[in-house]
Amino acid sequence: MTIDTTRSFVPVSIAVLTVSDTRTPETDTSGDTLVARLTEAGHALAARAIVPDEREAIARQVTAWSLDPGIDVVITTGGTGFTGRDVTPEALEPLFEKTMDGFSAIFHQISYGKIGTSTIQSRATGGVLNATFVFVLPGSPGACRDAWDGILSQQLDLRHRPCNFVEIMPRLDEHLKR
Repeated sequence: MTIDTTRSFVPVSIAVLTVSDTRTPETDTSGDTLVARLTEAGHALAARAIVPDEREAIARQVTAWSLDPGIDVVITTGGTGFTGRDVTPEALEPLFEKTMDGFSAIFHQISYGKIGTSTIQSRATGGVLNATFVFVLPGSPGACRDAWDGILSQQLDLRHRPCNFVEIMPRLDEHLKR
């Protein structure tokens, strides 16, 4: 894994959705963590919102953002656990055109190194919806840091070698261009 210094950094537009019944803009530390990391990396915050732990609200917001040509990536935080109100994967996985099993596997590998077997209490996932990458993260700031620092910062950087998500973004909807 290297950075190709012959390539220029290409910022992407990222929307951040916090899924919570209790968080407010003032108490959304996980959303704040993601916004700080993505903007420090040079990306653009395209949108930010908080929705309750309700399947329809989650699906509606993520779908709307995935249809917005000004948004390349959606990152959600919250609702990936096992309690009755944790429904983010159920809301989004049925919408994915393609799932990203490797995202979950690598997230759990990173998380295991930090919190041990407690990582099994997360159902972090990812996929593609309407040619938009969607990443579903746990609701803790630590999990958001781990996902950004260990996976997303690299995969959302065109300079990352041997490959990255940015270079394939223009081809995500090629199946529709016949």
